Parts: sequence; C-alpha cells; structure tokens
Amino acid sequence: MVEKIKAFLKEVTLESKKVVYPSKDELIGSTWVVVIFSFVVSMFLGFVDLGLSKLVSKLIK
Repeated sequence: MVEKIKAFLKEVTLESKKVVYPSKDELIGSTWVVVIFSFVVSMFLGFVDLGLSKLVSKLIK
C-alpha cells in the first residue's frame, strides 16, 4: 500500500512538471474574455427573462 502511494506521488510530481502556465498577458486576456462573455450572456438572459415575463403576464390577464 505504501509503495502504491509513493508511486502515485512520484507520478503527480512528474506530471506537475509538464504543466505550462500562461503568461501574465495571456492570463489578463483570458480574464477579459470571461468577464465580457459573462456580461453579454447575463444581458441576453435578462432580456429573455423580461420578454417572457411580459408574455406570461399578458397571457394570464
């Protein structure tokens, strides 16, 4: 059991050395993409929700 744990930790160490971290500029660019996309999707869903709520309220009356 101890040997399996040692082998696992050794593999984790080897795999962690293969990780390529983004540069600062890439990280900032990706962050802006996520922020803008989240804003656009939230605006779209807000308009859809507003339209559907008005439609349902007219159907109920």
